[in-house]
Amino acid sequence: MRATLIILCLFISNRDLLAQSQILQDNFEGNSTISTWAGDDCGMDTNFVNPFQNGINTSSTVLKYTDGGGLYANIRFDAGSNFNLSKSSVFTLKVYVPSNDITGSQTNQISLKLQNASLSAPWSTQCEIIKTIVLDQWQTITFDFSQDAFINFDPNSANPLARNDFNRVLFQMNGENNNDKVVAYFDDFLYSAASSVFTNLVWSDEFDQDGAVNTTKWFHQTQLPNGVSWYNNELQHYTNRSVNSFCEDGVLNIVAKKESFTDQGQTKQYTSSRLNSKYAFKYGRIEARMKLPIGEGTWPAFWMLGKNIIEPGGYWTSNFGTKNWPACGEIDIMEHWGSNQNVVSSAVHHPINGNLAVGEYSTGDQYRENVSTEFHVYAVEWNEKSLIFTVDGIRHLTYNPLVKDQYTWPFDAEQYILLNFAIEPRVSPNYTQSTMQVDYVRVYQEKTSNTDLMAKAPQFKVFPNPVVNELSIHQFENTNAKVEICSLSGQILKSLKLNKLDTAIDVTDMPAGVYILKIVASSGSETFKFIKE
Repeated sequence: MRATLIILCLFISNRDLLAQSQILQDNFEGNSTISTWAGDDCGMDTNFVNPFQNGINTSSTVLKYTDGGGLYANIRFDAGSNFNLSKSSVFTLKVYVPSNDITGSQTNQISLKLQNASLSAPWSTQCEIIKTIVLDQWQTITFDFSQDAFINFDPNSANPLARNDFNRVLFQMNGENNNDKVVAYFDDFLYSAASSVFTNLVWSDEFDQDGAVNTTKWFHQTQLPNGVSWYNNELQHYTNRSVNSFCEDGVLNIVAKKESFTDQGQTKQYTSSRLNSKYAFKYGRIEARMKLPIGEGTWPAFWMLGKNIIEPGGYWTSNFGTKNWPACGEIDIMEHWGSNQNVVSSAVHHPINGNLAVGEYSTGDQYRENVSTEFHVYAVEWNEKSLIFTVDGIRHLTYNPLVKDQYTWPFDAEQYILLNFAIEPRVSPNYTQSTMQVDYVRVYQEKTSNTDLMAKAPQFKVFPNPVVNELSIHQFENTNAKVEICSLSGQILKSLKLNKLDTAIDVTDMPAGVYILKIVASSGSETFKFIKE
């Protein structure tokens, strides 16, 4: 399915975005692709013992930045190649500034500046984003050149997304041209412009039909696996009732309620829902757009298990069950504990070396604001070598063991998807109910043949590009497809249905920059880039 209108080659389908990856990261504990850290007019230690091992950052070592009063103090590194911000414009890191290590009256802030290191005056064409910070706590700061307000040192410089001359990253605390002092600690820097090969939509549920969950795609798992309770001392019964799971206004709702309910001879005080996908697969990009429940003791999850698991009551067990957990492998794409609000976790569970019956795991998490009031995209990319976990395109865990065998890598066989909302024993006594909302679940895999693509007739025409006020979509037959306009980091900014042949989308209120337009139809998905002027 190729777009029939290509203006100045600016519309690019996802299958054409298979350029080489550019990944820059440093956790200051040996996992780094950066070797050129340097400090200007300041002190810098890239292997400093973390003095504040709490909150979202309990790692052992961090980078220490000491501005002893230098006018233009900063730290920086050279990337080795120029950034292509049209592929990815998001930079993240954790920062901690203790209040007793600052002087003066400067605004508490951090600046990220992109520069051209090949110039004699690298700062002369720089572009900068400034973010305010909170003192005395670790926080994750995200700089997104497609969304955040930026400052061009030279007002005649182009939009940073349209430039390809940046190859240096510079950080500065509390502004420049002052003699005030500040100490800061940095950790977990990440920039990733990896392009996915998983662009072919092979399975999805958009939850567009109001009412019951689609039973051709999902199985309600309700049987207590040991006849008494669920795992981890969970308190709920899972049911197939509509009060616990239903679709409304294009969203799946899984509701955990406080209520006395008797099933299978057991009475419990909470009910919820647990869904198994009736689709299993090996490798791909798996993502869901979700809004998470809130409350002490809530435990929503979006995850996968091996199709070969032996688990009483599971959809696949009766015909395919050959291995117990953890030998089947478990991939936790998203878990969130209400006792640790806004910290989203991912994990990989597998057998401990030499014992298929005992599990161990690798885990990682990140802080994301408003996970219970806003939708975010949770995803994993799974191939024959690694598992990469992200939230809104921002990575927080990569699992890639050097030795891949039945203990470290049971992830070479088909898995299926689970959505569930559990209640923990530490649930608040005031809890009554909360809802896990899912806008969609999608599985993408690699295209198998480019000749198959060429044989298909075009479905959509999108124009003009660049666009100022109104973006038009023409479909050659009414597909009732869903359209999403996203930032380059994956944040969905606009969403609508194509219920007629010609649709106009008002983009007047969107800042200038590069955006992704994704069209998801029953026959597959098509993705385009466009420039908003």
